[in-house]
Amino acid sequence: MSDEELAKDLGLISALAVGIGTMVGAGIFVLPGVAAAEAGPAVVLSFLIGGCIAMVNAFSVSELGTAMPKAGGAYYYINRGLGPLFGSISGMGDWMGLAFASAFYCIGFGGYLTTLLSGVVVSLPVVGTVDLLPTIVLGPLVLSDIQMGALLAGIVFVGVNYIGAKETGGVQTAIVTLLLGILTIFAIVGFFSFDLETVTADGLTPEGTTAILPGTALVFVSYLGYAKIATIGEELKNPGRNLPIAIIGSVAIVMVIYSILVGLMVGIIPYDSISESTPMSDVANVIFEGNLGVIGVTSITLAALLATASSANASILASARINFAMGRDKIVTDWLNEIHPTFATPYRSIAVTGLMILFFIAALGSDLEVLAKAASVLHLVVYALINVALVVFREADVPEYDPDFTVPFYPITPILGFSLSLGLIYFMKVEEIALGLFFVVGAVVWYGVYARNRTDREGALSNYILSRPNEMPDAAVSAANVASPSGESQYKVVVPVSNPRTESDLLSLASVFAKANDGVVQAVHIVEVPDQTPLSEGSEHMRQIDTESQQLMERVRESTDTMDVPVDVRTVVSHRAFEEVFDVARREKADKVVMGWGPGRPWSAGRAERPLDELAHDLPCDFLVFHDRGLETDRVLVPTAGGPDSDLSAEVARYLRDQLGSEITLLYAVDGDDEAAAGERFLTEWAAEHGLEDAAIRIDTTGDVEGAIEGAAREHSLIIMGATERGLLSRLVRGSLAYDVVHDVECSVLMAERPTSRSVRERLFGLRRDE
Repeated sequence: MSDEELAKDLGLISALAVGIGTMVGAGIFVLPGVAAAEAGPAVVLSFLIGGCIAMVNAFSVSELGTAMPKAGGAYYYINRGLGPLFGSISGMGDWMGLAFASAFYCIGFGGYLTTLLSGVVVSLPVVGTVDLLPTIVLGPLVLSDIQMGALLAGIVFVGVNYIGAKETGGVQTAIVTLLLGILTIFAIVGFFSFDLETVTADGLTPEGTTAILPGTALVFVSYLGYAKIATIGEELKNPGRNLPIAIIGSVAIVMVIYSILVGLMVGIIPYDSISESTPMSDVANVIFEGNLGVIGVTSITLAALLATASSANASILASARINFAMGRDKIVTDWLNEIHPTFATPYRSIAVTGLMILFFIAALGSDLEVLAKAASVLHLVVYALINVALVVFREADVPEYDPDFTVPFYPITPILGFSLSLGLIYFMKVEEIALGLFFVVGAVVWYGVYARNRTDREGALSNYILSRPNEMPDAAVSAANVASPSGESQYKVVVPVSNPRTESDLLSLASVFAKANDGVVQAVHIVEVPDQTPLSEGSEHMRQIDTESQQLMERVRESTDTMDVPVDVRTVVSHRAFEEVFDVARREKADKVVMGWGPGRPWSAGRAERPLDELAHDLPCDFLVFHDRGLETDRVLVPTAGGPDSDLSAEVARYLRDQLGSEITLLYAVDGDDEAAAGERFLTEWAAEHGLEDAAIRIDTTGDVEGAIEGAAREHSLIIMGATERGLLSRLVRGSLAYDVVHDVECSVLMAERPTSRSVRERLFGLRRDE
């Protein structure tokens, strides 16, 4: 099934709103009081250090996001870079972390909603006895008025996300604009109430300097929003420009907001007197006096509602996209991939995520700290893996990895991001770390039990290791093999390349087969080195060869019609080019190998004794050997006498007909005119069985198979010829083709051999039981 695509509805302002809106809520309206009690007035440093760690990671996320602007963000990068095992960890971690965070924000919304309604009830004595948000008892769960408000918020914002990204972006932009306006007024008024003596009364670090980093670990949940912009990268307009601006810009803007507002708080109210539940409301009561006090406190309460609402909204948006991306890769059920026909959103993913959020609100909503810390720990693990993925993409030199933005000071930046992310977890409480590890272990178990047998995605890391088994430690190769997915793989056509300058026709042929099966093309540049040259030396030299190969193949791709099929290119150094073809086919789990034959290809000089070990086993897949005299597919001749290799010839002919509109002619040779009718019946039935009813039928009665093919070849541009029982590949390397006609005709010939149950001796030496 082809991948669903999401509409590109979001601009730069909407992307910035997603990042800022997600971050501002908890950082200002919930956490300052708790964090100040932890770190003292130096809590401002806790926020700044947290912002610096977020900024380092933001550079890595920006590079990866511009290289791969896909739904799922961090999950997508880690899955493609480190493989589906780590993809499961990051996807489940990010998904669950965002679900926890969304529930946390909704609880915050419910708290401020209760406060607002309480104020309304007090001011309206007629309805003063009415319980607007009653406590609900559901079996063992007792839902408070705050949880009821949170459930209401969750339902509303899940519904907004269900409708579509454009509506979500518009709501988010409006919320953030109004929120920043209110906070600006608060900062200006609060500036005149700021007192430096309040900050320094007990010193800047009354709880000790060692409390600053635990404070950072506590407030880091305030910086989760920036990476969520990448999860909507597939829906961004001009992601190469807008994505890094939105990610880095949102972190910088929020750092300034946090520094100013938290600094004002500890300068207006002593750090140990700031309310842990409504810190902004407490400060508003101080800075606004008289009638302005009611207006100011009400405004701040409304701002808190907007902030927590925007955080919840943005987190639901991001978490649903991660769920969608995992479904697309079969980490979770593919049922989640469905795009709504009207709203163009992954509505099933949003619905499932929404149900989880509502469950967390009901089950865990009475303990805000659990929700917040669970979200923070899981995200720090994901950020650490993001930095590792970036290094893998750079070092593995993945062809399609071409970011519009690159991190400064590579590799220092990603290494620092990895270290700081994991290092900050150290300052969490043991139970919070244990909760994060529980979900990490759960993701590993999920991969082993469910996803490994269904997903077909190989990461760049495992591909890099498995393509260099002789250079890598045995432990690394074993680990890569164990972690590799065992599910049904994506259809893959491998093209062994000897000279990238001359492989245009092979790539075109391979693209036809891949296009017909929604597959990909894997071009492998095989560089043969002498036995005297150690492969380690070849590997060092290979980097230069690989760079040149990538450049050459890029030019070939630009001038080749690959039918929009993904074409991956890599270089392999080997002492035995022919054997390496088989190794690559097995390693890549290829469905077909399309290889050229003729002068200049190292495997053309093979000997039967060299590939014995390879040919002693069944062929790993279908092999198509192209004798190239120019690729013209308008008139295709298919000689056949039945058998599995003729079945493959028919399959290839159908692909050419369906993808390129080729006219197909079937040829069957019989001995004499008296067998012509029987021959025509056979060929007609064979054509019907192989989906070639519209092909022209040609019967030759001379009894000379090679002569019949030579004669028909004059009227055709390409011959597709199946191998006989004598064994095509073994004949090729020994220099004695089953049909000499391959050398005699003027058009190109595509020879086909399909794996069969022939014995090893029959496959190697072409011996039949009746000989």
